[in-house]
Amino acid sequence: MASPLWQPGPYHVISYGTLLGTTVFHSFVNATASFKVLERPQFAILQRALFPAYFGIQTIFPVVLALTYPGSRVCASGLRGVLDEYNRWSVLAPLATAFATGLVNWAYYLPATNAVTAKRRDQETKDGKRSWDAPPHSQEMAALNKKFGQLHGISSLLNMVTFGAILAYGFNLRSRIQ
Repeated sequence: MASPLWQPGPYHVISYGTLLGTTVFHSFVNATASFKVLERPQFAILQRALFPAYFGIQTIFPVVLALTYPGSRVCASGLRGVLDEYNRWSVLAPLATAFATGLVNWAYYLPATNAVTAKRRDQETKDGKRSWDAPPHSQEMAALNKKFGQLHGISSLLNMVTFGAILAYGFNLRSRIQ
């Protein structure tokens, strides 16, 4: 019998747990608590520091899950098993969705949101008023706030799609545990 260290199963379960745990903790605990207890500038600094790693985990770990996918009597292990027609909707679709939404957040929405945030900080200096202060705002700040809200909203939606895909995959994984 081969050592579990050389089997993909433990790495698959650990990767799934890390992906789900990170997503649940950051989405529902860390972000909420941080927003409540930190001043806006400190909250923004914290989020800028955390999001690259967070979206990186949401992008890389679905790939790790695909590579370590444990086979069964019905299909092969690894990527071949994930790509098997039998697993198209129960394995490939959720893992591909989690990968894609994590990648879009990591590669597009994170830099775009950071760019708008930097512009808002510059505009705050020009206006002498913070972006989150009560209106009225300059036209420039109003436009930046609207753009930030759109980017943040879409990124949050993608994060919830990632969460749903991870949960869907978890139900498939659970059905394989005996």
